[in-house]
Amino acid sequence: MRAMILAAGRGERMRPLTDHTPKPLLRVGGRTLIEHQLQRLATAGYREVAVNLSWLGEQIRETLGDGSRFGLHIRYSEEPPGALETAGGIRHALPLLGDAPFLVVNGDIWCDHPLTPFDPGEALAHLVLVDNPEQHPQGDFSLHGDRASDSGGPRLTFSGIGYYRPELFDGLGEGPQPLAPLLRKAMAQGLVSGEHYRGNWIDVGTPQRLDALDTRLASEKPA
Repeated sequence: MRAMILAAGRGERMRPLTDHTPKPLLRVGGRTLIEHQLQRLATAGYREVAVNLSWLGEQIRETLGDGSRFGLHIRYSEEPPGALETAGGIRHALPLLGDAPFLVVNGDIWCDHPLTPFDPGEALAHLVLVDNPEQHPQGDFSLHGDRASDSGGPRLTFSGIGYYRPELFDGLGEGPQPLAPLLRKAMAQGLVSGEHYRGNWIDVGTPQRLDALDTRLASEKPA
């Protein structure tokens, strides 16, 4: 199975840190956010990884190179200024992801989910949902058994970790496209599965949460 890391965003909430450094290259626990992701992917057994680039993307390319130091082969999906949003970015990268199901991970989260390769079966997508954080108490989707839904409750937060079939993006044109409408359409057809992950997950969306995570990881290091 191949994987993709979403790394093209501007990181507006992280300014001024992201004025000169792309958000995936911000450091926590002695490594950049995207290096944490790549090491988890390598540990889970992935070898082929796509990374989309837009804002200050050349810095990401220069830092990661071809991925060999992680035991990975990284290929890059170049996006225009302003990027293509989540679904648009994934659709643009499909030639790098192949015809089989693939994993997509947001580049601005920190999570200890094992990222185990997973085939969603007849579903078009499988979403990892987490408990609602303080900054997003309303959640995104609910779970009914193993099916994710846009209705009912209780609602959970989409972690930014999802497994997708390429067919989910059939008919999607080029250009910026959000992911949520595609997911809601598939949910209405019962074609999105999900899981409730109860481990550690942080949306590293502000300088304050970045600092808090860095402090936490430093305290967990062996003496």
